[in-house]
Amino acid sequence: MDMHHAATDPHAEIREEVRKLCARFPGEYWRELDARRGYPTEFVTALTESGYLAALIPEEYGGAGLKLSGAAAILEEIHASGSNGAACHAQMYIMGTILKHGSPAQKAQYLPGIADGSLRLQAFGVTEPTSGTDTTALRTTARRDGDKWIVNGQKIWTSRAEHSDLMLLLARTTPKDQVAKKTDGLSTFIVDMRKALGNGLTIRPIRTMMNHNSCEVFFDNMEVPAENLVGVEGKGFRQILDGMNAERLLIASECIGDARWFTQRSVAYAKERVLFGRPIGQNQGVQFPIAKAYAQMRAAEAIVKQGLEKFERGENCGEEANMGKMLAADAAWAAAEACVQTHGGFGFAEEYDIERKFRETRLYQVAPISTNLVLSYIGEHVLGMPRSY
Repeated sequence: MDMHHAATDPHAEIREEVRKLCARFPGEYWRELDARRGYPTEFVTALTESGYLAALIPEEYGGAGLKLSGAAAILEEIHASGSNGAACHAQMYIMGTILKHGSPAQKAQYLPGIADGSLRLQAFGVTEPTSGTDTTALRTTARRDGDKWIVNGQKIWTSRAEHSDLMLLLARTTPKDQVAKKTDGLSTFIVDMRKALGNGLTIRPIRTMMNHNSCEVFFDNMEVPAENLVGVEGKGFRQILDGMNAERLLIASECIGDARWFTQRSVAYAKERVLFGRPIGQNQGVQFPIAKAYAQMRAAEAIVKQGLEKFERGENCGEEANMGKMLAADAAWAAAEACVQTHGGFGFAEEYDIERKFRETRLYQVAPISTNLVLSYIGEHVLGMPRSY
């Protein structure tokens, strides 16, 4: 039941290689990490050495120079194989801001190290406890002081902060009451966390329902060199928006991979599990939820593909990125529900990996953007109704 036909899929070879790599990291590996809330260092190292984390970095900086659809294929296969790309996916979409808006000096300084794995760019400092998705209401400030910026404030849900060398940070450089548009006055910075830790930067892990290595980070007069400002001061909000569409399309691809994993498990078990003298998959009550989730996944996949194509052509893909992420997250959840139900009690047993993936895939209806905000986007920007918030 593989939906990707080698003849028509330009990424068939990459998918096959990713599957081989993931086979080295079976369920036992992820279960052990889940139990101790560990970071999959070996898995990330293997992905880095194979060049997958440098998929979107141009070849001149040591990367693979793939388009976004190539990165999406990599992440989809990671999830379809039962592994989890959350440990590293941020590196793929965060670097887009440096690629598009960074200076030649910044690109030369950071991209080769990110490509060869000597530098990890995993942390994205945007969300705050009080502002959530209302990015323009963030309170973290950066104040210019000679040849440096002084940063104060805090961020929450900064995933992988403990396992990253660099953070892309969004902070307010002009007070909100002094800008014409509330999206102005925000700036993006590259923070070298190795230098900042203990020098104004504090990291506190947050335990969550799944092993996501998420953290709260605090800035107390943290110094950032002036040359670490990305692009134009005050235009940081626009700089990260492109990355957000890329993020939504990549996460949607992970959800499609999750849905494929759950469905493969469901189908296999429904065919082999015999009760009352017949395989349970013969019963429509078991069969139909699996089939419906599969149909949902294929529909989401089509929208995501459109979004990736638009992104690669340089067109606005906000509609497809938002809808694709919402539909793919819903499809993964439907496939997860069907999988647990099909397996009955075994769906809750750790050794089947279903309960772990069930917890992991639930996240994507909330992050990186919640379903209600996707619906608001569609209502206002696609359908032209009044802004709802």
